[in-house]
Amino acid sequence: MTTADVVEIADHGVRALRESDPVLFDLLEREQVRQAETLALVAASSVADPSVLACAGSVLGNVTAEGYPGARFHAGSQVADEVERLAVDRAIRAFGARHANVQPHSGSNANQIVLFGLLRPGDVLMGMGLDAGGHLTHGAAPSVTGRYFTPVSYGTDASGLIDYDRMAELAEEHRPRVVVCGASSYPRFIDYARFRAVADAVGAYLVADISHVAGLIAAGLHPNPVDHAHITTTSTYKQLYGPRGGLILLGRDADTPVPGRGRTLAEVVDNAVFPYFQGTPALNSIAAKARALGMVLDPSFKDLARRVRANADVLAEAMTAAGHEVLTGGTDNHMVLLDVTPAGLTGVIAEQALESCGIVTNKNKIPGDRYGPSVTSGLRLGTNILAARGMTDDAVRRCAALVVRVLAAVRPAGTVTWYLDEAVRTEVLAEVALLCRDFPLTQIHSGRS
Repeated sequence: MTTADVVEIADHGVRALRESDPVLFDLLEREQVRQAETLALVAASSVADPSVLACAGSVLGNVTAEGYPGARFHAGSQVADEVERLAVDRAIRAFGARHANVQPHSGSNANQIVLFGLLRPGDVLMGMGLDAGGHLTHGAAPSVTGRYFTPVSYGTDASGLIDYDRMAELAEEHRPRVVVCGASSYPRFIDYARFRAVADAVGAYLVADISHVAGLIAAGLHPNPVDHAHITTTSTYKQLYGPRGGLILLGRDADTPVPGRGRTLAEVVDNAVFPYFQGTPALNSIAAKARALGMVLDPSFKDLARRVRANADVLAEAMTAAGHEVLTGGTDNHMVLLDVTPAGLTGVIAEQALESCGIVTNKNKIPGDRYGPSVTSGLRLGTNILAARGMTDDAVRRCAALVVRVLAAVRPAGTVTWYLDEAVRTEVLAEVALLCRDFPLTQIHSGRS
């Protein structure tokens, strides 16, 4: 198949969708316009390059190929094998790993695969509590990981930083089989070496979830846990600017024998992915991961990652200068976490008021939160998409000023209801439109591999 054929099929698909299913086509167009014309400060999101989206929509989605390259359970997998090997090679190079599995359908899948591969029902699993910044799949009560295993949660100290001493005490007391480090709303560096020392002291496996900081790690702007943790997991759509999907990475422990299994740790992980947890891999998604990882390996990605960090520092400084409480006093990554209760707000009110003005954020639980997850006391901001737009420091300050203006103008009428003057909304929407025009999403990084 030639490149022209691939392009022709893609063009035909778009035309056919527009002509035969205009309702769905219109929804897709509306979503594209929404993304282009709103300021997205959602820390858990990024924007995939069009070449990544092209891979995700490619004919590889037609391929059924259970198993691994060279050992499939279906014929017709020769090209798929090459694609998967390419994705594995790029993942290993991007993170300095020794082994990579690129088949997990999501970051949550990757976590579940690893935990169910290492643990038996009832085993003790220690992870960061949700209020402190942990993730559902780290043993939270609503998750399958909090129901099948015995969860123990560590948290933060009075300054909002991980309480390493208390974490070590809990590990010694409960003797977990697995310790998870990594978070979904923690704005500071994590001491992976210290976590590994604690895990070794109690005979536990250390799993590092780097979903939120994978891009900064690949760019050398955040500590890399791959050789500290026994296993590292990540999603591919947050900071890798890739498709919906996950990765599992192993460093120096990849060839370590697992007691009672007759397999190395890498072999246990691969077996947990297939056949234990998943069936046919999404080869189109794996191709999209390969493309995104190729862009991560391009030198231009470091410039994008530096902009992510610089934007976050400017955003944190601007919110602090405006009188808002920025948790931990700043950030070491892309996240800025606010406590909005001193302003008389809840997270859900702040989120909804901002969205009505074209600014997308997300409510978030914070340490000591007195509200549930549908209300919250916190607001989480992130700079992945601002950086992809190519925003300068001054532009980020303009973004922060708009956030501050809306939060100052919104009038709560309870914990979930609120009022905002229409004149304020109109003015902010106009400013958002200007920012989106000045820094369009076409600014997405363009790497070569």
